[in-house]
Amino acid sequence: MNTFTLPDLGEGLTEAEIVRWLVAEGDVIEVDQPVVEVETAKAMVEVPSPHAGRVATRHAAEGTTLAVGEPLITVADPGGSGNVLIGYGTKPGPGATRHRRPRGRETPVVPSQRSAPPVPPAPPAPPAPPAPLVPVDRPARVVSPLVRRLARDSGVDLSGLRGTGPGGVITRQDVEAAARPAAVPVAAVSAPGASIAAVPAPAASVAAVSAVGGERRIPLSGFRKAASAVLSRSRAEIPEATVWVDVDATGLWELRQRTEPGLLAYVARFVVAGLRKYPVLNARLDTERQEIVELDEINLGIAVQSDRGLVVPAVAGAQSMTTSMLDTAIRDVTARARRGESTVPGTFTLNNYGAFRVDGSAPIINHPQVAMLGLGRIIDRPWVVDGALTVRKIAQLSFVFDHRVCDGGTAAGFMRVVADAIEDPASALAAL
Repeated sequence: MNTFTLPDLGEGLTEAEIVRWLVAEGDVIEVDQPVVEVETAKAMVEVPSPHAGRVATRHAAEGTTLAVGEPLITVADPGGSGNVLIGYGTKPGPGATRHRRPRGRETPVVPSQRSAPPVPPAPPAPPAPPAPLVPVDRPARVVSPLVRRLARDSGVDLSGLRGTGPGGVITRQDVEAAARPAAVPVAAVSAPGASIAAVPAPAASVAAVSAVGGERRIPLSGFRKAASAVLSRSRAEIPEATVWVDVDATGLWELRQRTEPGLLAYVARFVVAGLRKYPVLNARLDTERQEIVELDEINLGIAVQSDRGLVVPAVAGAQSMTTSMLDTAIRDVTARARRGESTVPGTFTLNNYGAFRVDGSAPIINHPQVAMLGLGRIIDRPWVVDGALTVRKIAQLSFVFDHRVCDGGTAAGFMRVVADAIEDPASALAAL
C-alpha cells in the first residue's frame, strides 16, 4: 500500500479544498494520472498520483479542506512495479535505495538441502555492460502540480528544462521563462467595489452546513479566504481616495462599429498610455523601506465573470501591445481565467463593471497595487455639444488611488488622459 499525501502546491499555500474526485475506490490508475481536483487560494488544479495501482482509499470527501501533508489517497501496489514520480509526493524510507541489476545476469538459485542434486551450470556467458542509471538530478524533476499544469497549458516540454529550484526542481519561474515571449496570463480577483489576487473554482466546491434556528452557515473556501485577507489588508493599510468623471464615448462607440477590436481593448490601450505618462500608478509601495517601486512592465487586469465570482485575468506586457494585440490577449486570458487556470498578480486593474449594468463604484484597491480604474455602462444621455442639447453615449469613469503614492493632481491627470482619448479616439490612437 502507498499513501499519497496532499503535496506542497507552491507559492506558500498550506491547504486545499477537495473540489472533485476524478477516480473512485477500486479504479486502476497509472503514474501521473490526475486523481483529484483541488482548489487553493490561488487556483483550481488537478493533482496527479505518484503511484500506479488500484485505488484503495480516498481519505477525504468532496468539500473537505486538507492541509499539506495530510493523507489524500491510498493506492494498492500493482505488483511491485515501483513506478513512482521522482521528486513528487513521496519520500524513500530507510534502506529504500534501489539498485539496478546488470542486464544478462540472473540471480543464482541456492538449492535446498532436501532438493535433488543440482545440474551443473552451463558455461557462463560474457556479462553485458550494466544499464545506465537515471541521475537523481535529472532536468525533468517537478514537484508542484501547478507547475505541471502551467507547462501543459503553455506548451512547454518539461524534459528539456533544467530546474533552478532546490535539488534541480523545476519551478514556475522556469516554465514561465521557457514560455516567453508568449504573454503569460496574470490574474487578480475582483468584484464590484472589491478585488483580490486569486482565481476562482466552480461553485460546487462550497459546502453548506445544515440550517439551525433559521440560519445557514457556509464555510469560506480557499478563494474566499484569500479575498477576505486581501480586502481586509487593503482597507487597513491603504488611505484611498476616489475621483469620477463622465465621458462622452460617442466617438469610441462609432469607431467600434467600424473596426474589429472590442471597446474594452480600446479603453485598455488608453489606460496603458495613461500609465506610461504617470508610471507612479503602475507601482507598489514598499512600506518597510518607505519606497515607491515603479514597475516597467504593465500587467493589465480585466474584470471577468466566472462560475465562482468575478476575476480579473491580467494581460502581461500590455505596454508593448497594439489595440488588436490587446483585444486578442484579453479574449485569451478571459477564457483561461474561466477555466480556473493558475496565474500571477497584475500591476494595475481595469474594472469593467459596466458589464454588470451599473454606472459607478468606489472599489477597494487590489493590494499591493496602488490604483484601479473603473468603467461604467455606456448609455444614451442628454449632453450639451457646441451649445446644443443632444443625445450622446455617456459613461462614467471612477478612479481609486493610494494617497500615499500620489496626490489628486496625478490622479486627475491620469483620468484626463483616458477620458480625452475616449472622447476623441481617432486623435488619441494617431498619437500613440
